[in-house]
Amino acid sequence: MSNIQITKMFTFETGHALYGYDGKCRNVHGHSYKLSVTVIGVPISDSNNVKYGMVIDFGDLKKIVKEEIVDVFDHATVFNKNTPHVELAEELKSRGHNVLLVNYQPTSEMMVIDFAEKIRKRLPETIKLHSLKLQETETSYAAWFASEN
Repeated sequence: MSNIQITKMFTFETGHALYGYDGKCRNVHGHSYKLSVTVIGVPISDSNNVKYGMVIDFGDLKKIVKEEIVDVFDHATVFNKNTPHVELAEELKSRGHNVLLVNYQPTSEMMVIDFAEKIRKRLPETIKLHSLKLQETETSYAAWFASEN
């Protein structure tokens, strides 16, 4: 049987700031992110399996991505924990804000790498992560492909 790609799309709102950046994005701001997750695998051929004909149930893929990415990053503000933004993060946390401190500069490029690792770890052995597309604005996105990594 043939390998088939399955794609599920997600949206979430996240704020961030890029410490040390020489443009406007050094300021705290937010985006309406769109994340496309594409996996690849062979459809289940066992007609007795309730998932017969599926590579993966869209609901199962949704559960993984929601738990690992959407529920974590939605309406959070992300800062690199190795920068002075930690002081701002602690202040925001003390006022009840959802703040994430990560080991990287929270650009779309670095976020998509982080997301790929998190999703890959949760997929069944028979299904491989093929690609991710993280759209930050209407005209800008970062893409990750397994074949290139």
